[in-house]
Amino acid sequence: MSRIGKLPVAIPEKVKAEITGNNVKIEGPKGALSQTFDPSVAIEFADGEIRVSPQGDSRRARAMYGTTRSIIANMVEGVVNGYSKKLFIEGVGFRAAVNGSILNLALGYSHPINFPIPEGVTVTVADNTKLTVEGADKQAVGACAARIKNFYPAEPYKGKGVRIEGEFVRRKEGKKTA
Repeated sequence: MSRIGKLPVAIPEKVKAEITGNNVKIEGPKGALSQTFDPSVAIEFADGEIRVSPQGDSRRARAMYGTTRSIIANMVEGVVNGYSKKLFIEGVGFRAAVNGSILNLALGYSHPINFPIPEGVTVTVADNTKLTVEGADKQAVGACAARIKNFYPAEPYKGKGVRIEGEFVRRKEGKKTA
């Protein structure tokens, strides 16, 4: 049995939770999130907390109920506090700017990269090289940050490129001349 799945998810007072079948909708100060879960899991809302339990003893039910509980806990955390990722751009002439719902990136290519910012995610740029990706949905924030990083991942020789805060880039020694 899942140790995480057994734990109830506490719902704060400023958050509204609505469960219809396997669809969970959570609304809070940072936004509203909705997700449909696997039918092999039973979800109940009572006494200000959500409890998840497997429907039967199948392997899939046992595997999914801990995952379901974690996703619901992340949804509650997201609508209360939100999630954010910080990205850094390193390199001569590398910069970023936000125009409406489009992120303009100059990453040393022959053309600028125009990245449409997904709905529910906000991107702010400070000092042309520091980006902050914020939103209520943990998966959307992480996916957006990963897509931005994927345009020019930090390379190991000069360290140029886009990196997520806390990421370690192993540096390599360059060519040696005799």
